[in-house]
Amino acid sequence: MKKGKKYQEALAKIDASKVYSLEEACALVKETSTVKFDATIDVSFRLNVDPKQADQQLRGTLTLPHGNGKTKKILAITHKVDEALEAGADFAGGKEMLEKIQKENWFDFDVIVATPDMMGELGKLGRLLGPKGLMPNPKTGTVSPDIAKAVKEIKAGRIEYRVDKEGNIHLSIARVSFPVEKIVDNLSSVCDTILKIRPAAVKGQYIKNVVIHTTMGPSIKFTFNGR
Repeated sequence: MKKGKKYQEALAKIDASKVYSLEEACALVKETSTVKFDATIDVSFRLNVDPKQADQQLRGTLTLPHGNGKTKKILAITHKVDEALEAGADFAGGKEMLEKIQKENWFDFDVIVATPDMMGELGKLGRLLGPKGLMPNPKTGTVSPDIAKAVKEIKAGRIEYRVDKEGNIHLSIARVSFPVEKIVDNLSSVCDTILKIRPAAVKGQYIKNVVIHTTMGPSIKFTFNGR
């Protein structure tokens, strides 16, 4: 598929033979945005891991210093409705919210957080929520007895990461409108996390490739922490 003129112009700004520093890549990714709207900036890692092995199924959360520019709608499934709403949840309730999802096919939210006592009810909707990636999980901080804290952390910029079947991790870390300094801070935080979660069983090169790019923009290879 032939790329447009704007994409080709953006691509011309990138030296394909060069691996940029993290700071250089963050500055260049702003310059190579090819769309008129405030594009999302993503980072993609190709890792030397085998997701079929339990100890290499990398999954968890991290909090970006400056958020990623996306406001998530939160549904809190809990009896602590007032606490959840005061903390910033967009919707909160118990069984009645689950019935709304089931009967009305209602999905006007991005993430579900829940208190442990509600997981039995949520489990009944596993086949509906699981494929959409909406089932709360303690590993991602979306199941917590402190519902207010869980809601606040997500609103403050906590994001989930998860390795796919091919050993890749893709994350949205900022918007093109962010100052370079904030993009650098967010990307550094992500890279530090990826290094920390390296499975002990992985031998040799852990990070095969890592690039940063915008929505519909070209990819930029970069290096960090002496990697």
